[in-house]
Amino acid sequence: MRPLALALLFTHLAAVAAGLEARAQSRPPRGSMTARMTCSEAMALVKNEGDVIIAAGGAPERFVSNPGQCSGSEIAELRFAPTRDNPQCPIGYHCREPGFEEWNW
Repeated sequence: MRPLALALLFTHLAAVAAGLEARAQSRPPRGSMTARMTCSEAMALVKNEGDVIIAAGGAPERFVSNPGQCSGSEIAELRFAPTRDNPQCPIGYHCREPGFEEWNW
């Protein structure tokens, strides 16, 4: 009886740990609607956080405050998002891997 109880306990603990890990990995978007913010508020959010996930009118996307926060193999692109007072607000940078044609051979 005791081994069965221990097996059930470990199975439950493993399921709980897996659920907590999945929740930590899927961090929710901050400032999920830039359309509700002013341009300066959206820019300040990215600048103050440094690295933030925002749903700027579409799917959630990672924004960084400066190109130096991208890894060495990534390219930083200035991103624009619609805000309450500016349809093309430059809120921060998006890091992405370059395509084959973009490498400087």
